Parts: sequence; structure tokens; C-alpha cells
Amino acid sequence: MAEAELLACDWGTTNLRAWTLDGEGRVVESGEFRGLGVSNLKPGEAAERFRNEVQPHLRAQGLPAVLCGMVGSNLGWTIAPYVDCAAGLEDLAKQLVPVEADAPWARIVPGMRSTGLTGSSDVMRGEETQLFGWLARHPERARGRQVVCHPGTHAKWMVVEDGKLAQFVTAMTGELFAVLSKHSVLKGEGRADDAAAFLEGVAAAGEGDGLAARLFTARARVVGGGKPVESTPSYLSGLLIGAEVAAMPRLLGLRPGEPLVLLGDEMLCSHYSRALEARGVASETFDGEEAAVAGLFALYQMGAGQ
Repeated sequence: MAEAELLACDWGTTNLRAWTLDGEGRVVESGEFRGLGVSNLKPGEAAERFRNEVQPHLRAQGLPAVLCGMVGSNLGWTIAPYVDCAAGLEDLAKQLVPVEADAPWARIVPGMRSTGLTGSSDVMRGEETQLFGWLARHPERARGRQVVCHPGTHAKWMVVEDGKLAQFVTAMTGELFAVLSKHSVLKGEGRADDAAAFLEGVAAAGEGDGLAARLFTARARVVGGGKPVESTPSYLSGLLIGAEVAAMPRLLGLRPGEPLVLLGDEMLCSHYSRALEARGVASETFDGEEAAVAGLFALYQMGAGQ
């Protein structure tokens, strides 16, 4: 087994994923800490939990460390200020924020900020590291323009131009689904795994307009149309994702025939891929965890040398 040279962490709101990496950026050991997300931490607790739980679990005491995600927010370890778009990997590496840890070198990756649809700010923490890791693993992608969608609780639609993140927009689709399916008249007991109902919802989304009116069809199709209530979660998922994939490419200026990259969790990306395919939009999916590891390693290599 190769010797570990770096501890890399993606520390989010609900969970923490960590890896030790060798000198080539290959994973030596990995761990997931469910419930150790920053939303569950007391003020000032992040450093203690890192030293007492994360480092010992991966036998990473004394290794340099780089961390991304909400750990750099006001809920986390320390605030890592946002880097404004347009910016690339080198810009992030220059603004890594040092923290005190049982490590010779420990840094938190800053988030990124863009001008949103309304002219006000839009922000992200963690997705930028996956994006730049994906670019690092595929250097040819750093040439020209790419449109990348990162599905999730707060999906990110990102425009990359010559290796720099030029603009991004957030869609709260995942959170809307969670709230509506649990706390509204659209709640249902079924699993969101009915492929036919999902595509029915995608079709019902139209061009993404009039979403508030279209949402009620999830109830009306059951009480007035005789559809099985257990199909409601799948229909609602298709409707919300369908509205997102109808509207966002248009709002970001995706050109006809221009391919779209899906980057993230395999299952979530598969839902988006089906919705895009139904609209005639080609997409290619890449693993988000691999991209996160590659991004953290690339930032370490660049940041440690500065």
C-alpha cells in the first residue's frame, strides 16, 4: 500500500467525507462521518472534532490537510472569504485560509461568489472544488466553454470559460422536493423510483414557467385523475427537475446542440440525465467524489508551493 501524504476533506452541512492520498493523488484510505456536518457543531468545535475524530480515524496525524465545503462558512471552523467569478484553480489556491491543526500545513478552500439571475450575489462552497478537480482530471476541458450542472439540495449550474468559472446560478430543487414531499398537500408515502411517473412530471413541467400552478397537478392527478398516490414523489421529482432543466440552460445561454456536463452523485445525475434526454439535450456524467479528491489534491499541490 502506498504511503499517505495528504488528508483531504469535503466537510459539508450534514456529513464529512475524508480521504488520505498518496503523492500521486491516489486514495489510500477513506472515511465518511455521518452527522458530523457543520450544522451539528457547536461554535468552535470543528478543530476539536477534526483532531479527535477525523485525523485518528484515518491515521492522518501529522499529515498536511486541505478542507473544502461549509467548513469554511460562519457555521464551520473559520470563515474562508468568497472568491469572485471569474476565477480559476490558481485563484483559489492563492486564497486558501490557514487553520491551526495537528498538521504541518492545514488550509480551508474558499467558496465562490457570482452575480445571480436577479443581479444580486449567488454563492457556493464545495462545488467549486469538484469543478476544478474535474477540470484537472480532464485538462482538455479547460479550453473553450463548458456548461456544468452539479445536482444536489442546491443544484449549481456553472459556466466555465477557458478553465475559469465565469458564472453560476443556484436552483433549490432538492430542498423544494424535500419540503413539498414532507410538509405539503403533495406529501406521499411512495419512493421516488417510478420511472413512468417521473417522465410524466418532466413533461408536465413544460418550459419551467408557471411552476406554482404546475405543482398542483401533482395532487390533482391523484384526487381528480385516479393516479396512484404512491406515484406522487416520482411525479413531483420529475416536475421539479423538469422545470429546472427546462429553464436553466435557457437562462445561461446554452446553445442548441451544446452538450451539458453532469457532475456529482450518480443517482441524482441519472435523474437529470433522463430529464435532459426527454428535452433532447445531450449530457455526460462524471463522478463527483473523484472530482472532489482531484480538486483537493490539485489545490494542495498549488497552494503548498506558494
